Amino acid sequence: MAIDVRGMAPLLQVFDMPTSIKFYCDVLGFEIVETDGKTAPHFDWVLLRLNGVELMLNTAYEAFQRPSTPEPARIAAHRDTGLFFGCPDVDAAYQYLRGMGVKASEPKIAAYGMKQLNIVDPDGYGLCFQWESA
Repeated sequence: MAIDVRGMAPLLQVFDMPTSIKFYCDVLGFEIVETDGKTAPHFDWVLLRLNGVELMLNTAYEAFQRPSTPEPARIAAHRDTGLFFGCPDVDAAYQYLRGMGVKASEPKIAAYGMKQLNIVDPDGYGLCFQWESA
């Protein structure tokens, strides 16, 4: 018998929580569902939700240990992490994100038939908005 899984919430380590909160909430439209109780937007941990999709963000450093810039070795693999979001209107998402100042290339159809829009979040994680092409 398989495990009864009802959802998933990836956890991303972020360098600057206020910047990440602004990107995920103000740009992408996620809402804060739960936090560690600290004053917004200076959380160390937060649970976000958008249309049933959950995502957790956690600071990569304790405040007293945070360097002035991200350590290259620590973030080297961020581009190897990809979050794929189901997005029925990829073209509208592209127009919206460009209007919000997000750097994005025009959507393309992947060899396996998915229309995809790829962007990078403030920490270098890859985000793909995709839907089966017609």
